Amino acid sequence: MSAEPMARTLRCPCGQTDARGKALTLAQCCARFITPDLGTPAPDAPSLMRSRYSAFVLQDVHYLLATWHASSRPPELMLEPGVKWLGLELRQQQVIDATHAEVEFVARQRDASGRAHRLHEHSRFVREQGRWFYVDGTVE
Repeated sequence: MSAEPMARTLRCPCGQTDARGKALTLAQCCARFITPDLGTPAPDAPSLMRSRYSAFVLQDVHYLLATWHASSRPPELMLEPGVKWLGLELRQQQVIDATHAEVEFVARQRDASGRAHRLHEHSRFVREQGRWFYVDGTVE
């Protein structure tokens, strides 16, 4: 199965739902931001947060680095092998001004040994030249 048909049927990892509570597919949700040839920038910080979570699930290091602000982006990103992402909850979002925003989220995962972890973070985002970037975050 090619990636495009799979994206049309695969539930989006970020867990976004439509107005009726039905889970969105990857194609309906985060794929439009992650897929390089589509080139659609995330319209706001929460959408970028969701797409970055989906990129972690899909192990798309290129997208994660491309959406990390240059002031804090690491030179490379190594994802922990065997991690299974279990869900994302966006708890709060705050627009600071037209170019700054914050998003509080909790992401759940299970490491390769089977141990469960929770990442609770207050993330900061900046918008430059029409694109949102993850800057950094404070882990709770």
